Amino acid sequence: MAGPFGSDISSKYFCDSGVPIIRGNNLRRDLTRFVADGFAFVSEERATKYKAQHVKAGDLVFTCWGTVGQVGMIPANGPFPEYIISNKQLKLRVEPSIADPLYAFYYFAGPAMVDHILGKAIGAAVPGINLGILKALPFVLPPLPVQRRIAGILSAYDELIENSQRRIRLLEDMARSLYREWFVHFRFPGHESVPRLPSALGDIPQGWEVKNLESLIKQQIGGGWGKDVADEENSEPAWVIRGTDIPDARSSQVTKVPYRFHTASNLRARRLQQGDIVFEVSGGSKGQPVGRALFISPQIVSALNGNDIICASFCKRVHPDAVGYGSELLYLSFLEGYESGEIEQFQVQSTGISNFKWTEYIAQTLRVVPPEALRLRFRSLVAPMFSQIGTLGLQIQNLRRTRDLLLPRLLCGQVALADVSN
Repeated sequence: MAGPFGSDISSKYFCDSGVPIIRGNNLRRDLTRFVADGFAFVSEERATKYKAQHVKAGDLVFTCWGTVGQVGMIPANGPFPEYIISNKQLKLRVEPSIADPLYAFYYFAGPAMVDHILGKAIGAAVPGINLGILKALPFVLPPLPVQRRIAGILSAYDELIENSQRRIRLLEDMARSLYREWFVHFRFPGHESVPRLPSALGDIPQGWEVKNLESLIKQQIGGGWGKDVADEENSEPAWVIRGTDIPDARSSQVTKVPYRFHTASNLRARRLQQGDIVFEVSGGSKGQPVGRALFISPQIVSALNGNDIICASFCKRVHPDAVGYGSELLYLSFLEGYESGEIEQFQVQSTGISNFKWTEYIAQTLRVVPPEALRLRFRSLVAPMFSQIGTLGLQIQNLRRTRDLLLPRLLCGQVALADVSN
C-alpha cells in the first residue's frame, strides 16, 4: 500500500526532542536500511496533525524529490517507535499476509530497481517521482515463504556487516579514549611518580615539551582535482579522496572515491603515503564543521588496489614527523581537536561554504610532546587498532560486494533456495 507524500512541517516548528522527522540524510542508495541519527524533531502535539505521514517499523520510505533512488526501511529496534516523513518522501506499507517487508526493502533498494526508479523520474533540474510512479513500480512476489527465505539470506550478510561496524566503532572509541587519557588528562602509565611543571598549556609532566602543530609536520600541501579524461598534460591516473569520502574511508570504504587524471608534477608532490593524514580545509555543512581528518592506512591503499592516491583540492596532504611525534598521535590529536571544538574556532563561513584557516591553525595550536619511550609505547597499542579497523573495513567491503552480487540472482530465481516450506 503506497502512502501519501511527506509532511510539509516548517522548520520553525523544529525542536530538540519529540517525534523525529526523517530527511534525506537518513536514507541511502547502498542498501543501508536506515541511518538513525541527524533527526529534526517536532513536538508530539504538532505531530498529531500529520498522522497520515507517520511511519513505523517495517514501513519503506522513498525519496521522491531531489536525490531520487534512496530507499529506507524503518527498523523494529530503532531509537523511536515512529517517525514522520518529510515533504520530499513517500511511504510504502506492504500487506504482511502477501509481502514480507524485509523482502520488499531488498527488492526496491536493489541496484536494478533503483536504476528503474531513476529512469522514471520526472523533472530536469530537480528529479522526482510521484505517487503514481511509485504505485506503478513492478513488484515480483514469489510465495511468502520464499520471500522470507530470500530476506533471511540477505539479512545474514547485513548482520555480519553491522557486527563489523560495531567492532570498528569500539576500536575507534578505544583509540580516542586512550589518547585523551594519556595526553589530555596525563593519566599515562607511571604518571603518579612524574611531577608537573608549568608550561604554555598549564602544568604538564616533567620531561614533556610544548610545540605547535606546524613543528610536528614535516610536509604539507594542498590537494588536486585533475580531469575526468586523460589528455596530453593530465596523463597520470590517481584516486582522489574528497572531504565527503573521509567518514567512510576511515574504515576502508572507498567505493565512491573518484579516479581521475593529473599532471606528473602535481601527482609527484601530492601522492599520499601510508601514515599521511588528509585534512579537510573547505566544505563542511550545517552542523558539521570543516576539519575532518583521515589516516592513510595500508588497508586504504589496498582497498584502492595499490594505485596512486591524492587528496582533493579542498583538503591538505599532511606528512607528519613520524619520528619526533608520530602519525597516529597527530591524527588522534586532530580528531580530539574536532570533537572538542578547537578546530571549529578556525572555521570561516563564506558564500555558503566553510573554509578553514589552516596556516593560523597549525601555527597557533599547541600540543604536548611526550618522551620518545612513551610515544613508542602508545603507538604499539593504537597501531594494531587502526590495522584492525582497516581489516574489518575490507571485510565489510567484501561482504557488501557478495551480497550485492547475490541479491539480483535471488530475486530472479537464478539461485536455488533450500527448503522454504517453513
